[in-house]
Amino acid sequence: MIQEASPSDAPAIEAFLAKHPDTSMFLRSNLLAHGIGFGDDDHSTRFFIWGQDRIQGVFGLTKKGYLMAQLPDCSPEAAQAFAGRIAGQTVLGMTGAAQQVEMILDALGLGQTGYRLHHDEPLYRLDLGEIPEAPIPFRALSEADRPLLTRWFADYFEDTDQAKGHEAREMASDRITTDIQSGRAIVMLEDDAPVAMAAINASVRDQVQVGGVFVPRENRNCGLGRKVTTAVLQKARTEGANTAILFANNPPAARAYETMGFQQIGWYRIALLQTPQKVLS
Repeated sequence: MIQEASPSDAPAIEAFLAKHPDTSMFLRSNLLAHGIGFGDDDHSTRFFIWGQDRIQGVFGLTKKGYLMAQLPDCSPEAAQAFAGRIAGQTVLGMTGAAQQVEMILDALGLGQTGYRLHHDEPLYRLDLGEIPEAPIPFRALSEADRPLLTRWFADYFEDTDQAKGHEAREMASDRITTDIQSGRAIVMLEDDAPVAMAAINASVRDQVQVGGVFVPRENRNCGLGRKVTTAVLQKARTEGANTAILFANNPPAARAYETMGFQQIGWYRIALLQTPQKVLS
């Protein structure tokens, strides 16, 4: 049985998701930050619960149109039921545990749709007690950084195959505004000049998810990716985090994270549709 969650279901949903923390970060952080149901923020989320006497799966649909799920038993019946509940909704893509995402997209009729990005990335975890203590110079983003970061973020979206050209620059502008307002992103400094960036994409209790690690093309192959990741994790540790997860977009990034001590724990799928699609099931 599937039902749309109400605010009173939030504690039970969090208790279920907490049993699967590494692949539930977006679901948990959206629940913590915005509660249940659509609100003013694009990350506000409608939650759906699968299970008869206990929760066996949780699905999420953000206001912007992104899908998430935690369905450990990969039940096709649950995926079909979710498809029925969101029929007619427009979606932009889905992220989550690789096997779950593949099965759910098939149930939604989106398995063979055109995607701009549709691949599995290695998922890593690190105990932040392993992060070096030596401080690395960094600071939060500011409006003064906007011209520089517009280029950086546009290159980031292009390098990760999320967008190209004008669309990448538009996405860059939106991302800068979000990261300045959230205070979760940093730039690493050398001689007081920004040389790389990183961010915390999600934070739940004592665990964080790292994202947006980017070294400009002219600064690569100097170990700055490891350093800026260390810097953002040092900051997270001072704010109470003791565990970090991330997924690596490419083999060089994966090798850099492994050098830092990150251990692979699974695979995470990123599926971004070429154009928004309505769920027809």
